[in-house]
Amino acid sequence: MQQTLTPQHAPVLVFDLGGVLVDWNGIDPLMALSQGRLSREQARQFWLHTPEVALLDTGRATPGEFAALMADKLQLGISSAAMLQALDDWLQGPFAGVHALLQQLGQRYRLAVLSNNNALHWGKIEREFDLLQHFEACFASHQIGLRKPDAAAYRHVQDALQVAAGQILFFDDNIECVQAARQAGWQAFHTVGLPAVQQALQAQGLLST
Repeated sequence: MQQTLTPQHAPVLVFDLGGVLVDWNGIDPLMALSQGRLSREQARQFWLHTPEVALLDTGRATPGEFAALMADKLQLGISSAAMLQALDDWLQGPFAGVHALLQQLGQRYRLAVLSNNNALHWGKIEREFDLLQHFEACFASHQIGLRKPDAAAYRHVQDALQVAAGQILFFDDNIECVQAARQAGWQAFHTVGLPAVQQALQAQGLLST
């Protein structure tokens, strides 16, 4: 069981975005596009372990190039333009209550983002979501050239924040990324959706009920 932390022991809260603070669902639509060839777990794993996704996430492929690669690799039967539009559509806005939560947390703690992301989605987040203002630092994979769950991504963030590993609380919706953060010495929590984030914060004594 993880130790209950006080704010003094955990001054930096680091959040993933999609599936944690932001409504992103690339799993159900991908299953539908595959016409049943991909299970839910296979669709989830696609975003973590497919080489083409890694190229996108680390800025080595443009969203347009990735859309073409993805449509071809999965034989989805749609054009690269339609695939690109679908990728954009799958990213919705922040979950209800996110702004209020971050405003509350920001009064007491340092806040940061560590997100596997890409130029298409990051541009939409910057233009439409009014979210990044809450964070001291944002580490988007396509900008730093590193992605979760690679250990180098966690080292990069920790070095940039200039804190000890044990001072970081991390919230992510993919268990592989949570496990990698724990291996890096971070306090990491598997949180799918905002209520899970709130519950984890409350359990650590970092958020009043």
